[in-house]
Amino acid sequence: MTTTASTATATAAASTVTASTAAPAADARTLGLAHYAARGVLEHFLTRHGATFPQQITLRAAATADVPQTADDLVAQVRGFLKADPAGIRVTLDELLAKGLLIEEGSHLRPTDAGRELLAAVAAESAPVSARIWGGIPDGDLAAAGRVLALVTERAEAELAALEA
Repeated sequence: MTTTASTATATAAASTVTASTAAPAADARTLGLAHYAARGVLEHFLTRHGATFPQQITLRAAATADVPQTADDLVAQVRGFLKADPAGIRVTLDELLAKGLLIEEGSHLRPTDAGRELLAAVAAESAPVSARIWGGIPDGDLAAAGRVLALVTERAEAELAALEA
């Protein structure tokens, strides 16, 4: 009887440990915490270069565009990414122009060599940290997370559009 009681206690203890260390269910809070943790890492490297997160997002949008972008094009893209106020995004564009990271060519804005160098430097500096963060996560888990996040994004954007209509 003592053996049965000990086994039951051990099993219950193991269940408690498993339950308390189980991954939390994905929800808005866990998504937000993951976002801000990853963003904090990126902002650490951006700060070294005197750049902000919105500046990096805006500069990357200009640098990765297939065709040259107007200020209105970039404002629309960045608003879609950050859900930020267009006036604030225009301030960010002005900051990037003042820093010489973007340049005006007619009605278009293009990243300068300094802008591309900033993006490359931040990517190179943050790559080892990103590798440690993402390394070892099974491909199937990443694929499942990607599907869930894409669906959450789609639904949240639809709700936001309805709220703003």
